[in-house]
Amino acid sequence: MKKAIKKGRGAQINPDNPYEKNSREILSEIQDAAPEAPGKTKLIPVYPKSILNKVKSPDIPSDWSMNPYQGCEHGCVYCYARNTHPFWGYSAGMEFEQNILIKKDAPILLEKKLRSKRWKASPIMLSGNTDCYQPAEKKFEITRKLLEICWKYRHPVGVITKNALILRDLDILRKLAAENLVHVAISITSLDEKLRAKLEPRTSTAASRIDTVKRLSVHGIPVRVMLAPVIPGLTDHEILPIAKAVSDAGARSLSYTMLRLSGDVSEIFADWLERMYPDRKDKVLNQIREVRDGKLNDTRFGTRMTGEGNIAAIIKRQFRVARQLYFEGRTIPPYNLDLHEDFKDEQLKLF
Repeated sequence: MKKAIKKGRGAQINPDNPYEKNSREILSEIQDAAPEAPGKTKLIPVYPKSILNKVKSPDIPSDWSMNPYQGCEHGCVYCYARNTHPFWGYSAGMEFEQNILIKKDAPILLEKKLRSKRWKASPIMLSGNTDCYQPAEKKFEITRKLLEICWKYRHPVGVITKNALILRDLDILRKLAAENLVHVAISITSLDEKLRAKLEPRTSTAASRIDTVKRLSVHGIPVRVMLAPVIPGLTDHEILPIAKAVSDAGARSLSYTMLRLSGDVSEIFADWLERMYPDRKDKVLNQIREVRDGKLNDTRFGTRMTGEGNIAAIIKRQFRVARQLYFEGRTIPPYNLDLHEDFKDEQLKLF
């Protein structure tokens, strides 16, 4: 019997939280209150003491990241960030998409850090964990406020997103780009809209993302496109078509990561395949194992992003060809790290 599918969500299950010793039972504070609509997204304020995270991975070309939200309503079923949600007391599955933690104080925390006499300019990646332009951003505008702080202190910042909502902030991004203070990475997984809607149900369409690449590029904002992740047996045949489409739209660089099924994501992804593509499930999982030395995940630096073996080598060659065909001579300008100190001093004089 075919398993039921919850439309509009990526994960279809809630794996047990390994950090909870006791099971949870939801009780209404008002016993006769109407039950909350199933599947409804909850926006939950949280108050962390800091907003910057030190990046310790040699596979990631940035020293710092900041995440205005935890959890992500985009619902990308493969998202490695799902494994952070259990630390907050939620499942990595559906709860990752339904319980979104909102860090309203993030701009205050960032400004405090950038004003510090000990802080030296170093590119900060927005977000790196969950998407900073997910649907909640339309209401809270935390990402916009963070960009405004970066501009105020002339501090370099990178943005990674799957959402065309980034175009709302063109005014700030143009100012940052004029001083070589911003890079934007747009993540595209598939041009197949039927697949995209199942794989990452609440993201912008691929066509919308390609248009976003074009509009950012027209305004002088350097854009890198990430095929993240490449899924063997499911999306790897789209490498060249995506490369051409984003090159035509003005992207300056192309990169990729291989699918990583770490922690609970392996169970969530396998369940998703069983529901959405039962005829392809074994093929896809076997090809993933082939690029992961017989396993579904590989945590080793150096291989975890690209995989190894014959299938991984074929994918790597396809990217080499794609860059030669469509990105020859294109570069992303380096960040300007020299402006921050002068503008920090000017801002401090105002206090």
